[in-house]
Order: sequence, then structure tokens, then C-alpha cells
Amino acid sequence: MMILAIDDEPKALRLLHDAIAAADPNAEIADFSDGEDALLSIREQGLRPDVVFSDIELPGMTGLAFAVELKKLVPKANIIFVSAYPKYAADAYTLHANGYIVKPVYADRVRAELDHLHLPVTGEPKLDKLQVRCFGHFEVFWHGKPVIFQRRQSKELLAFLIDREGCACTAEEIAAALWEDDADIKTAKARIRLILHDLRATLQEIGMDGILIRERRQLAVRRDMVDCDYYRMLEGNIEAINAFGGTYMTEYSWAELTTGRLQFREK
Repeated sequence: MMILAIDDEPKALRLLHDAIAAADPNAEIADFSDGEDALLSIREQGLRPDVVFSDIELPGMTGLAFAVELKKLVPKANIIFVSAYPKYAADAYTLHANGYIVKPVYADRVRAELDHLHLPVTGEPKLDKLQVRCFGHFEVFWHGKPVIFQRRQSKELLAFLIDREGCACTAEEIAAALWEDDADIKTAKARIRLILHDLRATLQEIGMDGILIRERRQLAVRRDMVDCDYYRMLEGNIEAINAFGGTYMTEYSWAELTTGRLQFREK
């Protein structure tokens, strides 16, 4: 579990750090004296805290203002405010804070807050999902390693199915996207069977062939088995929205329609 401790007073920060360490000896703790430095580490170093214990009265950016910016960058982070004054509790909870501790901070109170988190601790990405990157070039990963496709169009078929967000696709729709030369449907179906066989074999090697659904001569992907930036953006995930740079599956001409829709969504 990654936990941030934020307090501008060195002695208070040390006590907060020690209380967190005593409450959860396995936690990874990062100390900051102000919210600006914490946000900088999140933006530039990729720090992704599960829980943040922050003083409210901080110089420059207050703890409350920090919480607003933190939620934009890490929406699922749990925020627990720490203050010498109970009067700020009402303001804290209007920001949907997950807890409030009045100083001095003790390990048992920290443990109690950790045991009653409102949002689940995310930890490492789930490895039972296929990791997919759609922004920029289309790439597929399994356990952090790129998936190698024997045929270029096997990868494109998977990209097209992911673009369709789990909707069932007919052979005619697939053929129109992958081959713009208007080949006859009989020939197109034979080609689809070939690349589908190759795609299944590739996915079977990593135990993910169950991601494909084929029923009534239609093909789809199980969206719940895919973790991708495109789907997270559609769900309103702030990190995914910020990651979209205006490009989407750039190697595929059929993806231009989705690119335009995402660009319009940003405005």
C-alpha cells in the first residue's frame, strides 16, 4: 500500500510517519512538507497513492485545495485529513474525505481509519485482464510484456473488436473495416476465419482466448476482460482523460471516426 504523509511541521510529520508505520508495517510511505511537492511527484514521477494523510493548515496550497487537485489526478485515492482543530471537519467531509484525525496522531487511530476506507485500495493492476493501449498506436500487453501477433491483421482484428466496445460484429462489418478493396464476402469470410484462428492461438498462449465471443456468426470481445485507456476514458477516469493526446489507434484508418468522437468529447 502506498501512503503519503503531508505536514509542514517537521516534528508533526515525523510523528505522523511513525504512526502510519506502526499501524501498517508493510506500507510504503512517502513524506512531503507541502501539497505542491506531492502533486509534482504524482504528475512527473508517476506516484500513485492509495491513501493520503494530510494536514489541513499547510503553507501556500491548503490541505483542502490539495485534495481537490489530488482527486483530479488519482480519483480513487483515499484522503484522511489531520488537524489540530476539529472545526475543519465539516469542510473536509464536503470534499468527500475518507476520514479525519485530530492531532496528536496515534497508531491505533491511523489503523482504525485504514480499516474503514470508503474506497478500495487499488494496489497493482489486475493481471486477469488483457492490458491494452489505444491512445497513439494500438498495443497489447500481458503481465507487462507485449503480446506478439504472428499476423498483422490478427492484431488489427482484436483492435477493431475492442473499438466496438464489446458489441457483436458481423463478417461484413469486419471485412469493410479491415479490407477497403471491396473483396467479395465469400473471400472475406475465408480471410476472417484464417486471422481469427491465428488470433485465438495467440491469445490461447497466454490463457486469454476466452476474451473472444463467437455466437450466431458474430464476433465480439468480453469487455470485462480488457483493461484499456479507451474504456477508462469513456468511464470518466481523469487519468485516462489526461492521457489522451488526440491520437487513437493511429495505424488504422477505420479508427478515425472514434478519434473524432473522442476529440469532440474533450472540448
